[in-house]
Amino acid sequence: MRRRLLVIGNWKLNGNKNTITNLTITLVNTFCNISKCSVAIAPPVMYLDIVKRYLLNNTHIQLCAQNVDIHLSGAFTGEISAEMLQDCNVRYVLIGHSERRIHHKENDAYIAKKFFILKKVGLIPILCIGENKREYDSGCTQSICINQIKTVIKLLGIEALKNSVIAYEPIWSIGSGVSASPESVQMVHKSIRDYIASYDVSVADEIIIQYGGSVTPENVTQFFDQKDIDGVLVGAASLNANSFAMIVQTAEKHKKLYLS
Repeated sequence: MRRRLLVIGNWKLNGNKNTITNLTITLVNTFCNISKCSVAIAPPVMYLDIVKRYLLNNTHIQLCAQNVDIHLSGAFTGEISAEMLQDCNVRYVLIGHSERRIHHKENDAYIAKKFFILKKVGLIPILCIGENKREYDSGCTQSICINQIKTVIKLLGIEALKNSVIAYEPIWSIGSGVSASPESVQMVHKSIRDYIASYDVSVADEIIIQYGGSVTPENVTQFFDQKDIDGVLVGAASLNANSFAMIVQTAEKHKKLYLS
């Protein structure tokens, strides 16, 4: 069994039709020979269909959505359903991102419902977890992360984590330019994997656990070198084609193998 490194570019609320198109075309041409790692990009929902058209003939880049509603249809103005995302060839969906938790008051129980609806439709949830600066300073990082995962397990069972992704993003690091140390991230990732293994060892061995938080071409190798860091969720650096390409190419060339 092997866990492939997974690199996802989260473009957040950035870009327009012209810049999104140009960035997508550049990445498609750059990643035409990627085969050893997995890559996905998450444009704003308005541009999912535009990006999809350029990815149809490129199997090396998957489409990721930044959000999903808990309902499949109905009177929910402004929301986007999992089936709509699936119709746009989306494979991955971010849920639980700290910016959604903070600005939209999404709690663990609500995020678990999003997890459920994605699994029901057959999309791959990327469950974002992480602690704020106060929690970090008080030494609560691991317990905060475990509790955020525990809510999903309580609602759906450990089997729900199969073919899913966890992205550890310390809130204090996102967009700050200050990344967590690779060694401290490794400790958090190991604690997450150990916790999942307490329910099911095979699920723990297979699940991809990414790191996100001020990832750059300069520091990404140090994260890939850690045993339990299976990829990165990239924010600002993914908006620059050269920077994102360097991160992906580093993943592609990395010699790390995961064997059971």
